[in-house]
This record gives sequence, C-alpha cells and structure tokens, in this order.
Amino acid sequence: MGLAAAAAAAVRPCRRRLLSSASASAASKTAAGTATRLFPRLPHPHHPPYGRRLPFLVSAASQTGPATPVPVPVPSDPRAAVSGNLPFFDRVLFPDSFPLETPPAKEEEDAAAVQTDEAVEPAASLREETETEREAWRLLRRAVVSYCGEPVGTVAAEDPECTETLNYDQVFIRDFVPSALAFLMRGETEIVRNFLLHTLQLQSWEKTVDCYSPGQGLMPASFKIRTVPLDENNEGFEEVLDPDFGEAAIGRVAPVDSGLWWIILLRAYCKITGDNSLLERVDVQTGIQLILSLCLADGFDMFPTLLVTDGSCMIDRRMGIHGHPLEIQALFYSALRCSREMLVVNNGSKNLIRAINTRLSALSFHIREYYWVDMKKINEIYRYKTEEYSHDATNKFNIYPEQIPSWLVDWIPEKGGYLIGNLQPAHMDFRFFSLGNLWAIASSLTTPKQAEGILSLIEEKWDDLVANMPLKICYPAMEDDEWCIITGSDPKNTPWSYHNGGSWPTLLWQFTLACIKMGRPELARRAIAVAEERLSDDKWPEYYDTRSGRFIGKQSRSYQTWTIAGFLTSKMLLENPELASILTCDEDLELLKGCACCLSTKRTRCSRRAAKSHTG
Repeated sequence: MGLAAAAAAAVRPCRRRLLSSASASAASKTAAGTATRLFPRLPHPHHPPYGRRLPFLVSAASQTGPATPVPVPVPSDPRAAVSGNLPFFDRVLFPDSFPLETPPAKEEEDAAAVQTDEAVEPAASLREETETEREAWRLLRRAVVSYCGEPVGTVAAEDPECTETLNYDQVFIRDFVPSALAFLMRGETEIVRNFLLHTLQLQSWEKTVDCYSPGQGLMPASFKIRTVPLDENNEGFEEVLDPDFGEAAIGRVAPVDSGLWWIILLRAYCKITGDNSLLERVDVQTGIQLILSLCLADGFDMFPTLLVTDGSCMIDRRMGIHGHPLEIQALFYSALRCSREMLVVNNGSKNLIRAINTRLSALSFHIREYYWVDMKKINEIYRYKTEEYSHDATNKFNIYPEQIPSWLVDWIPEKGGYLIGNLQPAHMDFRFFSLGNLWAIASSLTTPKQAEGILSLIEEKWDDLVANMPLKICYPAMEDDEWCIITGSDPKNTPWSYHNGGSWPTLLWQFTLACIKMGRPELARRAIAVAEERLSDDKWPEYYDTRSGRFIGKQSRSYQTWTIAGFLTSKMLLENPELASILTCDEDLELLKGCACCLSTKRTRCSRRAAKSHTG
C-alpha cells in the first residue's frame, strides 16, 4: 500500500446527521446509534495502552543504548501515562496527587476516571488568575468550533462587531498552535488530538488550481466546518470539513508552513501526554512521511534551504520574502528535528531518516554561517571583493557591499546580532524578522552564542522591536519607492502596519519560549507586562500600527484568537518553564560531524570547523 493509499484508508466520513424539524422527532431515538465518529473519542485523562516509549520521552539517564520495543502493561493508574516526563503535568491533571509508588485508593481512581475537562483548574491551585487571564480563557473557549460533536480547533477571530467574516471564521493551522498549547498546558488534550487527526485527514484530499495539483503532502492553510444537505429534499444534513490549500487565498499561494507547524504540534502533544498510540498509528506516520517527502524532494536548488514563493507563511502577502526566508528555514529545521524523534524506524523509513540527518547537518551550517550578521560580519561584508570565481571565494554569494542599508550601519549594536531575513545570489535581506529569529533559538538552529546575541539585540533595541506592544513582525518597515515596488503598493501593508513593520502580540509566546530556553525569563516578563496593560482594553486586536505600536491596526480584527492564546501561553510558560521542553530542541553537536568537504581536495577551508567554533 502506497503512502497516499495508507492515509486515505484511515479516513471515514462523518455521518452524524442534522435532521430537519419534520423528521427530527422520528429520528431522535436512533440518532445516537447511527452516528459514527471519525476517530474514537479518548476519554480524558485516560489513554489507550502504550507499546513502547519513544526516544524523546525517555529520560536522558536511560539513554545508554539503542531503544528496543518493550511491551508495557496497561497502567491501572492514569497518571502513569504522563508521570516522569513533565512534573507539572501531574499537577495539572491530578492536583491532589499522591506518590506514584503508593497504590491509589479505589474511590480516588474512580473519581479520576470520570473527571471532566471543565473540572481541571490547575492554575487556580498554583496562583489565582488575573481578571485579564479569566477574560482571555472565556474568549478562547468561545472561539472553539466542533465537528460531529467534538472540538476540533478555534476560529481565527470571533469579533461580534464585525459583519464581514472573510476567512476569519476558519480554523488555521498556524493560528491554532498557541491555542493548542494553552489547552495542553491546562490539561485539556482532546481538542488537540482531534485537530491533529482531522487535519491529517485533509492532507489526502485533492487540491487543484487551474488544473494543476500540488504534492500529496501539502497540509491546508485552514478549514471550515460546513453543513450540507444529504439529499435534494433537505430532510437531513451532515457536517463536512471544507479545507483551503491556498486555492482561495489571496494570491493563491500554498501554505508551506502548515505541515511544519503540524509536525511541531504533534511532537508537543505526544511529549506532554505520552500518547504514543497516536504517534504509532499508520496514518500519522504516513502523514509525517508525506510532509517530509514533499520538503526533501530533489530540485535545481544548490542550497539546503527551502525555496518558496512570497506569502507562503505567516507573512501571507507580497513582502519581498520569496526565495529562502528565515521563517520557513527555522520551522523546517524544527520540523526535521521533531520528525527524527517521532518516526518509527523500519525498513521503509531508514532512507528518509538518513535524508533528514543529511539535510539537518547542511541546513544548520548554512544558516549559522551565512545568515548570521553582527558588527564584525557587516564590516566584513563592507570590505567584500566581488566577482570571485573559485572554490575558495570569501564572498560566495557575490554580495555587493552597496547592499548594506544605511539604517543598519547605525542600528546594529556593538554586542549581539541576528539572522538576516533572506539570502540568495547577490541578495541579502537585512531586515530583522522576529518569528524566524525566535524559532531559530527554540530549535537550536542557531549556536548558543548566536542565540544569546539575538536576545541581547532585542534588549538593546527594545524601543524599536517592542516599545508599546510586543513584537515587531519585522524591522524596519519598507517605505516610499521601496514599498511601492516590493509590495505592489499594498494598501494593507503600508509602512509600520500589518506585515510591514506592524506589532503582533501573538509573537509574545514565541519570545517567551526563546527567553526561557536561554535563561532570560525577565525579558519575557517585561514584554508580557507591556502587553497585559493594553490587550484587554483594546479588545485583543490582531496587530498594532505605527513605529512604536501605539495605535490599534487600521484593519485589525478584534478578539483575534491567536492574540488571546499567545498571551495565555506566555503566562503559563513563565509560570511553568519546564513545559518549554515540549517545543524546544537542544544543541546537537553530532550534526556538525558530517562533512562533505573531505570528499574534495580542492577545498582548503572546512566550513564545519568554522561552524563548530561558534558553539563554545
């Protein structure tokens, strides 16, 4: 059975009918019996039996040799599924827990079995929530949508004052990630499991734009739940998932980042719940392989970075990021690291895992060596010789020193640096893109020294990147002729608005994650305090305008879900920093050992050794 066939075989349509009033009374007795769920519901907090613990769920002390599948008996205590991985998760699900080695009393075991998600209030037992947090949770729950009676995600925005919904009433994969994390850290895991499985189902759907279909591994940008009639008489209805793979998006651009975010979220879910049975499902393993096969496909590119078009990620409009944008590379690297942990090793996956290791090694070196700029590097570029034709060229990409923008000369601090936004032949995009830099820290795409330098730069340039609302999506904004030429005079991306230098509160959770990883939580607290003063009063907007983020965005939606969820996730990560491990990756020095340079006697300088010098 091929990969696509295996994925399709796991799909069953939802048959829960929504009957008309004429036939509702007659069918009420049999409705429950005819409803077939797409996926079996997993009562929380119980989990199905586990066959083995995957490498990333095994403690470091136990990793003394290769892992071998070991049958594990079904735990009589539901806490056994998550204990030992994250201490906080025990407190979330079982605030009145007792030592695991003590057999639970029968009454307590029965009570845990029937405990509902609504009864789980871990934050209340540790710290009383603020009014802003309580409001945020009410709004987040209001944004939840259900399919066949089960929660499957959150809409992009739930603004009661806005009559024109556009696509804000859909569930976006990238937008749902902070919502999923907030629910996971609160112990409400069912909605995340449902989301992962239903979006996986959509992966195998046919997607066509003007008679052309993209690769099978493409995940949708979003989906909407629609109610359609079962017959011409409209006597019965059923719910269907209606995905958008970019064929309805502005510019008709495929969402390259959706599959990468799906893999990252899958790993976070499995790490926090220990639900290995989900990970070992054939359709889930097939889904991972399809995404990776699409990303690792051979092409004409000479670089290990992914080549994409404009608008294929969070910045989904024309903003001059076509080529090899940092955001995609950071998510790509993170997804490769996560996939390497989650793929079941067998004869069918060995070649894929080998390809993953090869790409990780090349990608980490490429980003660390060529995307990094600081005062020293910029001065080096300023003195570049051009038109070098040799294997030993210093200016490998033929960058002209005149490309160094005037704003950067005075803006770059003496200490610290960052990863540039894009790199192509004869072109370096020197703009600072927040998401790419922050996720490069979280995934260890940067060296530890570079990660410290990025946070030092953010702290030094606080008034430019944070100011009145965290966090600038990019800096600086394009203005005048540059804005006209690169954006096509986009009226939504005017200078210091939306993607063109706007301030996006949802980036707060990724900033918090990077700060925790690097031991700088005080920076995150400072940013959260700035946001908490305004978000509730401003009705949780999507983005802010002006150079310092003083104004609510001119076209910003109110009650934007990922603004709300990003705030909650940031607060919960700060309160429980050990949970950052479900998203971060540690430095892997083994990636620097593989070197293709030794295959050629013409290369006198090994770039791997140069990259290793940064890891100290």
